[in-house]
Amino acid sequence: MSGGAKAGRIAAYAGLVVLGAVVGVAGALVHGAFFPGGLLLALAACAGLFYGGLRATGTQTGVMAPGAGWLLAVVLLSLGRPEGDQVFWGGLAELVYVIGGMVVAVMCATIPRVPHHGDRSGALGA
Repeated sequence: MSGGAKAGRIAAYAGLVVLGAVVGVAGALVHGAFFPGGLLLALAACAGLFYGGLRATGTQTGVMAPGAGWLLAVVLLSLGRPEGDQVFWGGLAELVYVIGGMVVAVMCATIPRVPHHGDRSGALGA
C-alpha cells in the first residue's frame, strides 16, 4: 500500500469516527423526543452509518471506527454534569438505544462478505 493510499484510508477512518460521534449525539437527542419513531430513526441512522462504513472501506474497521465514535459520544452524554443536567435518564428508550446501537454495530461487523466474481451484474441468468 502506498503512502497516499494509507493516508487516505486513515483519513476515511477518522472521518467515520467523527460521523459516528455526530450520529451518537443526534440519536441521543432524537430517540426520546418522538418515541417510538425517534428511537427507530436513531437506530436506523446507526445501522446506515455502520453498514455504510463497512461497504465504503470493505473492512470491519469501517464498522469499528464509527462505532467507536458513536460509543464515545453516548458514554460522554450518559455521564451527565455536576449541575444535574443529563441526556439519558435511564428509561426504556435510552436502554434500547444504547443496547440496540451496540447490537447493530456487532451485526454489521460480523456480516460475511460475499466474494465478487468479475463484472457480473448480479442479475439471475446474466
